[in-house]
Amino acid sequence: MRIFLSLIIFVVTAFPSFAEVKIQEVTSPNGIKAWLVSEPSIPIIAFDIAFRGGASLDSDDKSGATYLMAATLEEGTGDMDAAAFLRASESLAARFGFSASRDSVSITAEVLKSNATEALDLLKQAITKPAFNEVAVDRVKMQILSSLASDETDPDAIAAKAMRELSFPNHPYARAKEGTIETVQSLTPDDVNVAHQNAMALDRIFIGVVGDVTADELGPMLDTLLGDLPATGAPMPTKTPFGATGGTTVVEFETPQAQALWAQAGLDRHDPDFFAAYVMNRILGGGGFTSRLTEEVREKRGLTYGVYSFIASGDFGDYIGGSVASANGRIKEALDVIRAEWVRMADGGVTADELDAAKTYLTGAYPLRFDGNSQIAGILAGMQSQELPIEYINTRNDQVNAVTIEDVSRVAKRLLKPDELRFVVVGKPEGVSSTD
Repeated sequence: MRIFLSLIIFVVTAFPSFAEVKIQEVTSPNGIKAWLVSEPSIPIIAFDIAFRGGASLDSDDKSGATYLMAATLEEGTGDMDAAAFLRASESLAARFGFSASRDSVSITAEVLKSNATEALDLLKQAITKPAFNEVAVDRVKMQILSSLASDETDPDAIAAKAMRELSFPNHPYARAKEGTIETVQSLTPDDVNVAHQNAMALDRIFIGVVGDVTADELGPMLDTLLGDLPATGAPMPTKTPFGATGGTTVVEFETPQAQALWAQAGLDRHDPDFFAAYVMNRILGGGGFTSRLTEEVREKRGLTYGVYSFIASGDFGDYIGGSVASANGRIKEALDVIRAEWVRMADGGVTADELDAAKTYLTGAYPLRFDGNSQIAGILAGMQSQELPIEYINTRNDQVNAVTIEDVSRVAKRLLKPDELRFVVVGKPEGVSSTD
């Protein structure tokens, strides 16, 4: 393992600069597509494999099945239990990761070029022939159930649950990807197998590969690794509009500090105004200590240690939101200031200095994401899943720089609707009550 860690350091220092990243589209002999950045100076191959759908494919009564499935993939395959699988991967200096979000199931791998065949054969067993035996499933279930029990006393988790249910009623986005205590307790190995068949299919796959492999070598690798997966999986959910109306929801909870979330309708990733909204959010609340919300809520008034806003563009629903925590006696003032900043941005836009600073940061920070082969593989898979063009890496900063003051003013007026903000507050907030 020490050898592998030294190679990782080499990858970070030796990978070509952001400007030199050249992406090839590769199609395997059997039709599996991937995006590849070939870099022979790095003796490691990184894979990022994403399957669209994720936890959103679960039915209400099987909520959490996909999350449980992904967490159990490394718990053994065939006659190999979790310990044997870990020993095998360590003996090959290979690193594998398995996870599920509400929109995807993700598999990551870093393997040495010298033993890539053996390492990918081991990964193939986990992907296509997972054991999902009762002992392994129950062990992972207990870990998830412990986390879910903890969430019931966590103000952040309580607020997130309430906001999900208000924002996306009668849609998979209303559920936590982990499921509920009741649904997870009832899940069986058969349910996990069904989740595997539903989620991990070739009709929803996106692959990014980076490192010491050529296009001619990669095609057969993809067929060997993934060719045994089913051609199709479960139907995808439909995209849903944001469902919460303006107002406030208070969830009573004994805690000295109230936790608040807010949200309103957002915009699709492919909306022509997306980059203008992205820059706007950096100035409003996504810019850390340089944002307006931090300046007004934290620095000037000392109402919180942290406040931020964000744009969430999911596969099946979009919104603009934010988060703040403050003492019960001061949360009302914090929310009033946040609402006022929403109004100020919608009515007045931004200054030239704010715009220049935001664009400088966003364009300067982007190349820093390309600091290793696994990070780039993830970017390649993410670009495909978001249906971005292969040249996006080279045009992204140009699109940020093209945003004008007029663009930000227009999108702020279009998107930011103070009367449509839904606040969820968990705690004993003084002077704040539910409005419906």
